[in-house]
Amino acid sequence: MLAVSTPQSGEHNDLDEIAAVFDELIGILKAANIESKWLFLNADPGFDRAAFREQCCEDKIEANIKSNPRNNKTTQTDEPFFDELLYKRRTKIEHANAWMDSFKALLVRFETRDFTWMDLQWLSFITLFCRKLKV
Repeated sequence: MLAVSTPQSGEHNDLDEIAAVFDELIGILKAANIESKWLFLNADPGFDRAAFREQCCEDKIEANIKSNPRNNKTTQTDEPFFDELLYKRRTKIEHANAWMDSFKALLVRFETRDFTWMDLQWLSFITLFCRKLKV
């Protein structure tokens, strides 16, 4: 069973309730019989916190989190492994998600049937692909 989100005020940061949200995500993976071992998490510097990295480590998730320059607690020698190429690919995924959000029917999800919603997904992919073609 999925938990229902509740609106929050704007006086919080990305990591305000990350432990609870992360536990919920791990629970959803377990309910779907998806093992979290060897999955990777590609996150921006806003998620660079020791507690969050430890939580990823406990669930055996490879955390590829860019170091936050404002977080002066880590030194060059104890900084965790970071894959720059994998992080750059994150930008492409973020852009694809933003393009998908430009389709109101997908963003709000007016459709109640899964197959209709999936057809709209395919239509949006085709539309985005056609926009990229140089004709």
